[in-house]
Amino acid sequence: MVKADLFSKAQEQRPKPLAAEMRPQTLDELIGQQHILGPNGPLRRRVRAGRLGTVILFGPPGVGKTTIARAIGQEMKKEFRSLHPASSNVSDIKAVAQEAQAKDILVFIDEVHRFSSSQQDYLLDLTETGTFDLIAATTGNPYHVLTPALVSRASIFQLEPHSLEDLEQIVERALSFLASRKDLDVRLDAEAMKQLIGRAGGDARRVLNALETLVLGTVSGSVVSITGAMVDEVYQASPLPFDRKGDFHYDTISALIKSMRGSDPDATLYWLARLIHSGEDPRFIARRILIHASEDVGLADNTALQTAAAALTAVQHVGYPEAQIVLAHAALHIARAPKSNSACRGIGAAMAYVKSQPMIPVPAHLRDAHYAGAAKLGHVGYQFPHDDPRGWVEQTYAPGIQPGQFYQSDGRGGHTFEARADAWWERVTGRPQPRYGLDEPNKG
Repeated sequence: MVKADLFSKAQEQRPKPLAAEMRPQTLDELIGQQHILGPNGPLRRRVRAGRLGTVILFGPPGVGKTTIARAIGQEMKKEFRSLHPASSNVSDIKAVAQEAQAKDILVFIDEVHRFSSSQQDYLLDLTETGTFDLIAATTGNPYHVLTPALVSRASIFQLEPHSLEDLEQIVERALSFLASRKDLDVRLDAEAMKQLIGRAGGDARRVLNALETLVLGTVSGSVVSITGAMVDEVYQASPLPFDRKGDFHYDTISALIKSMRGSDPDATLYWLARLIHSGEDPRFIARRILIHASEDVGLADNTALQTAAAALTAVQHVGYPEAQIVLAHAALHIARAPKSNSACRGIGAAMAYVKSQPMIPVPAHLRDAHYAGAAKLGHVGYQFPHDDPRGWVEQTYAPGIQPGQFYQSDGRGGHTFEARADAWWERVTGRPQPRYGLDEPNKG
């Protein structure tokens, strides 16, 4: 007991981080997340109606999950109990459930995804019976990291990274706090403010921690002038976190892929730089570029696949910083190349057909005839295209499959490989080639 008292006193005497000291106490004091907490926001309405139930908040670090939970508890006048999977187990949940028999309790669980499936199921039983209201927070997508049963019975709200305007308001509030509570006159020049809020990744805690670092050790009554270079030093020492298993990791990869597909070279370089800056494995990035060389450029520019394959080989031999040039070269080739997804679309249609339709026997004239006795088995009649002056003969290769049933050209314009191939085959065969969006092939 003495040890516990000493520990409690030590905690009380230890200075709180600026972010903790400035934590808003009510929903009206919160900055940001107005899409759910504005006057008519869905979460605000639940709080106002006094019908919270089970709520899951998900979003990246520093967007206010804990702050929102505490403010809701304050507004609803509930006893607030906080649990964390790193230090809590089922017995702790049972203890809170027992306490809830006599009190109106709001339970907050941070990083709820770290609870096991059985622990999540136990929580679900308690919330379904109305033992207590629950706010669970996670940085992962609930549909990926939580049990389906818990997800299906919860109200899920996605929290967005703070906007630059939100972060500037938070900094201004912090400067007022430092002036009134710490007697510090902190002055940021325009570049310092731009750096402070622009490099935080929408994370309010990161902004406040950086500001606190910049004023640490300053005596009361001082004037503190902060420049962009000073902010840069702080952020260089503490780069943005990057969870390679998290949902937001895949969001960044997705943004790169969609920027290449959308032919935006500047956006491509931005998202690529974000991945590189965060320490992403260059081989992983190169593999994604390789896939999309075929998926999104394909037959429009066959050299894109060669560039991407060469980039993957190159980054296996060179690391950062040189690898970033190789990755930029390959990514820009994808972004700048004409686009065709006919290969991706065609193999998808063919695979779906193979999985759903009866198997087509190999025609006799296409069967292997490189052995004595093949003719006696009827493996005859194949016409060798190279024997024809056109390099093509009309014969059946897949009975029942109609032209354009799987492959339809994306030959837009006249300069891509696919467009030139269309023109060539139309001259050779004397009939138009199936084109995506223009043909409605007979699916048979």
